[in-house]
Amino acid sequence: MSNGKNAVPPFGEKFKLQDFDTSQSGGMTKEQGETKIAELRVRLNELQDLLYADGRFGMLVVLQGIDTGGKDGTIKSVFQEVGPIGCQVVAFKVPTPEELAHPYLWRYQKETPEKGHITIFNRSHYEAVLVERVKNIVPKDTWERRFDDINHWEEFLVRNGTEVMKFALLISKDEQRERLQERIDNPRKQWKFRMGDLDDRKLWDEYQEAYSDVITRTNTKHAPWHAVPADRKWYRDIVVAEAMIAKLESMDLRYPPADPQIVGLKVQ
Repeated sequence: MSNGKNAVPPFGEKFKLQDFDTSQSGGMTKEQGETKIAELRVRLNELQDLLYADGRFGMLVVLQGIDTGGKDGTIKSVFQEVGPIGCQVVAFKVPTPEELAHPYLWRYQKETPEKGHITIFNRSHYEAVLVERVKNIVPKDTWERRFDDINHWEEFLVRNGTEVMKFALLISKDEQRERLQERIDNPRKQWKFRMGDLDDRKLWDEYQEAYSDVITRTNTKHAPWHAVPADRKWYRDIVVAEAMIAKLESMDLRYPPADPQIVGLKVQ
């Protein structure tokens, strides 16, 4: 994604999250943005239908972000017009005993999209180099090696017809405070809040460092990161939708040729 001075740097260069403007609006008002995202939703649905009909490629959408970053909201908004056939969401929680008994990428590989489908990872394989790193769940030499595992795996997916789109939903510390407070104060959102969210917030700086490192070390040509300014929810959705549409439009998708038997056929 191109955001001027806030863009993800070229491959191999360091990304500094502290220099990223999470409050960007693209020069639009909220009203203009809501009109824009409505148009983008319709176009995304058209392209998803085409992807499904074409049947040669799959698309893996990775949504990653700190608590309250807006993963659920992004899915609800961006994919609002996309039909359920050919589009799935997978939310990863704490690994089960069976999953822990396998290499850590095992459970993610099982959920990758089949040809013609879009699969959205709500949280992803990047938890292993973010949460597990920040909370010292695994030693440094373990999560360090996983950067190579991730890059090789994503390259494998792309070589085998699965486009990988990665979105880091980035918010400010003040914005997170407001969203956490809303969860506490709003009876309809209290179920989303857990006391552990406050413990995670105390690790804000550590998470910022980890995200900067992740984007720097896994921002590859075959699977680049899109740094998404997510303080303004409506602009966040526009950035994600536009990136997906641009990728789908670049894939030379086409409808398969009609069966010769039906050309000119008249239904009585």
